[in-house]
Amino acid sequence: MKSLVDHLGQYAEYHRDRRNIFSHFIGIPMIVVAVTVLLSRPGFEVVGVHASPALLVALAAGIFYLRLDLRFGVLMVVLLALSLWAGASLAQQSTLVWLAGGLGLFVVGWIIQFIGHFYEGRKPAFVDDVMGLVVGPLFVVAELAFLCGLRDEVRHAVEERAGPTCIRQPKALA
Repeated sequence: MKSLVDHLGQYAEYHRDRRNIFSHFIGIPMIVVAVTVLLSRPGFEVVGVHASPALLVALAAGIFYLRLDLRFGVLMVVLLALSLWAGASLAQQSTLVWLAGGLGLFVVGWIIQFIGHFYEGRKPAFVDDVMGLVVGPLFVVAELAFLCGLRDEVRHAVEERAGPTCIRQPKALA
């Protein structure tokens, strides 16, 4: 299994432009919540918990994150739990509200992502490795931690592999 630095470093190679990273702070949470919303139906109550396909996906993702790194993993599990709560809340609404909320967040989130990748001048990481779809949310949490001065040892290791962040001139997507 790849390490935390392996996953973050590979993902970071596609994300060195600060505008692109900033777009991910907005777009990725929107996409995660959207997927959670859309997978929250069908759902049913089991011992007071809304059980749905979203719960199964969140459990698998949570286990992946916890195995990579306990500290980031715990934070990711908390964020996934919040997404599950939002998804369950929207899933209990009418079909129109549920679908409009889920699809709206999904589409707008991806538009924001592609705008960020325009500045980066590179395609999204998941195009070359589908694991980028799972690592993306962790990357956002890690980058936020780095901005707060936390986990400098991880930041240094990621930057050794991918290089520092910067502002690049936009170029056509490859």
